[in-house]
Amino acid sequence: MAKEILGLSRQHKRKREYEKMKEKKKILSKIFMVLLMIFFYAPIIYIIIFSFNGSRSLTHLDGFSLRWYEKMFNDKTMMESVVYTIVIAVLSTAISTVVGTITSIGLSKSRPILKKTVEQVNNFPIMNPEIVTAIGLLMFFSALGVKKGFTTLLLAHVMFCTPYVMLSVTPKLRSLDPNLADAAMDLGATPWQALIKVIVPQIMPGIISGALIAFTMSFDDFIISYFVTGNGVSNISILVYTMSKRVNPSINALSTLVILIITAVLIIVNIIPIIKEKKEKRTA
Repeated sequence: MAKEILGLSRQHKRKREYEKMKEKKKILSKIFMVLLMIFFYAPIIYIIIFSFNGSRSLTHLDGFSLRWYEKMFNDKTMMESVVYTIVIAVLSTAISTVVGTITSIGLSKSRPILKKTVEQVNNFPIMNPEIVTAIGLLMFFSALGVKKGFTTLLLAHVMFCTPYVMLSVTPKLRSLDPNLADAAMDLGATPWQALIKVIVPQIMPGIISGALIAFTMSFDDFIISYFVTGNGVSNISILVYTMSKRVNPSINALSTLVILIITAVLIIVNIIPIIKEKKEKRTA
């Protein structure tokens, strides 16, 4: 009896020690998360605050002012860079999403050897250092005699964004029933209808994810853009690089504008599915 009581007390003690350790781990994980959030978001908050600074100082606040936003919007070079960045990002995202999705769907019906080979080739640009890709594209366009500018910049962005779209869409296709399209066609759907009304809706989360990655990669790319652009065409990353060599508080205003654009895109992408879901519930 005494041994049983002693055994129970030991078990109870171990349980209390385990619970204490669990609590300590929870506290440590929360502290780590807070530190991580500060590490990631403190620079962004710093940029936003100093974009409204009244003086040229990047370390001391001197009142609230919109002068750097006025200077940014009145600067033709800055506004052209913003427009080029948005246009290139939107076009490259649209093209790479369509190309990547169609290629992934086509590969899903291909032979295993061809599928594995193309997937390995697709992974190569992702793993390849950007500087190597940039030099390769520069030599490629030079060999073809293509004049550097808007076209070369757009083609380069489509080239390096497409693999990310395929990487997002392919897992969704693998999770689908391979006979899904055949079943739809057996019920009277045409191959096009089976693709648009059956396959695409099923893989839409992967397509949206791939499009977001492509947009982000295109929007903030510097190395590849720097090597393939020309004729006065530059994006925000190239402009910020040239401005960083001298003290210019307009960088903070420009960076804040970029943050707002990215935030707006993320909000829109997340809100649209919710609105669609609510509409479907109402009609059901």
